[in-house]
Amino acid sequence: MSSWFIPLPRSLTRPISILVLIAWAGVMASVINRSYLQASANLATDLARYGSTAQWRGVYYRGEKLGFSVSQTVPIDNEDPAKAGFELQEDAELQMALLGATTPAKIRTTARVNRAFELQTFDFSLDPGTGPIKVSGTVDGRTLVISVTSAGSIRTETRELAEPPMLSLNLARRLAGAGLAAGKRYQWSVFDPATLRNAPITVRVGSRELIRAANMPIPAFRVDMEFVGLRTTSWVTDTGEVVREESPMGIISVRETPERARALAVPGQMRKDLLQASAVVPVMAPHTPRLPPLVEPRDVRRLRLRVEGADLSSPDLQGTGQTIAGDIVEIRDVQQASSERGDRDLARYLAPELFIESDAPEIRAEADKAVHGTNGARARAEALTRYVNALIQKKPTVSLPSAREVLRTKIGDCNEHTALFVAMSRAIGIPARIAVGLAFVHGAFYYHAWPEVYIDEGGNRGLWLPVDPTFNQFPADSTHLRLARGGLDKQAAIIPFIGRVKITVLELELAPDATPILVGHATPTAAEISLPLQPPQARWCLPCFLGGHK
Repeated sequence: MSSWFIPLPRSLTRPISILVLIAWAGVMASVINRSYLQASANLATDLARYGSTAQWRGVYYRGEKLGFSVSQTVPIDNEDPAKAGFELQEDAELQMALLGATTPAKIRTTARVNRAFELQTFDFSLDPGTGPIKVSGTVDGRTLVISVTSAGSIRTETRELAEPPMLSLNLARRLAGAGLAAGKRYQWSVFDPATLRNAPITVRVGSRELIRAANMPIPAFRVDMEFVGLRTTSWVTDTGEVVREESPMGIISVRETPERARALAVPGQMRKDLLQASAVVPVMAPHTPRLPPLVEPRDVRRLRLRVEGADLSSPDLQGTGQTIAGDIVEIRDVQQASSERGDRDLARYLAPELFIESDAPEIRAEADKAVHGTNGARARAEALTRYVNALIQKKPTVSLPSAREVLRTKIGDCNEHTALFVAMSRAIGIPARIAVGLAFVHGAFYYHAWPEVYIDEGGNRGLWLPVDPTFNQFPADSTHLRLARGGLDKQAAIIPFIGRVKITVLELELAPDATPILVGHATPTAAEISLPLQPPQARWCLPCFLGGHK
């Protein structure tokens, strides 16, 4: 799910909130326990650029330590005013307890802005323990040149933005420069280097309050912000320092001494909370007492649900075995689906993208190997599904899932499986795209990601088929509830749904001799997980690691 989803940080809670939430959504994750805080020499080297004026913050999840961030603003003096400004620096480290294992990740940001804090260049990296993926950018007016480095290769793309971008990294400084006053409201566009898009942010300044941080009361303005559906509250001083920030799901960032900020511990309670927070346990409609219990997902032939708390208006939610009418979703088994008139938009699903590097030689070679000796689009798509399932070691991960990086590490959860499958499918000429939503596992729906592949049946006829290389399903079962399609920028649309979605089962048709599994089964334990629990890389896609999907 890996997905989760990470806006470039200014204070850590906004990006970490989105990181954790997207991870829960099955499109992001957190990686292996390699050179983390235990490697103190490496840590000291990483943080050597921070001086006595740096701001340190501890990050907490429901009162338990999740990690820390450190940031500073360095003036850049130059005789040419156009080249003077500031360098904004931030490092963050976090570790979570997921599926019984400690899962760390490192985030590093460097950005240059002019004296008006307008973005000029940025460098962003996320290291899940297997090596960093780096995103760099240069801004010239509204033109943005982006470079993504993964698996030792650099891919560059130029984009025209509707307006000059800014980073959340310098948002508090910009607020301070504009003058913090109760009642003021701002709306800006913030560039997110994880999704490589501008997104609107709404900022409302409240009253000045006394906030306790670093064992002292500090006067700061309450500032409420909304970004990609995620609402956060910050307390910002007149000089632009963020003293405290609170995000949904109980994530808090607070100013601390360097020693206190770097002290980490991950209690076992956090794992329980994360498991419970990610589940959407369905209820059976009260007016249908004879409705059979929800069952083994592969036995479901038709599922009719009422879905509350999610926006179901997007055209992407219609078709491919799924129909929407108001808040009612019907999902039908696609194993017997018939072909339709050919899709005219297939070219876009054959083209390479920044993180779907279908034109990379190693991706093409691996795809050819996967389908060697197999003929026909359907047979080749199934061979590819089985191959990717067997190729990737299933561990939770926090990363920006690049297909080339996944092929190099051969580690990940549903997001990695999906990115690699889509790239390999396109490499052999079979259109493929990414779907994100919920999948049913052990009595609950969990956030998940999977591919859809186009099966050309000739005569301008064909059909889109959901498949699931993570679960080794061809096609995917009928409990896959799609909420969005596309890359990280599209997947961020599901963030507002997390924690709000309610599902009621209205109708259920099963295959003959189906084996019931009761709805409301307890959150899966380690004993119920189909994989041995080794120290993971940690992305958060629980369905990727549970049994019963074969």
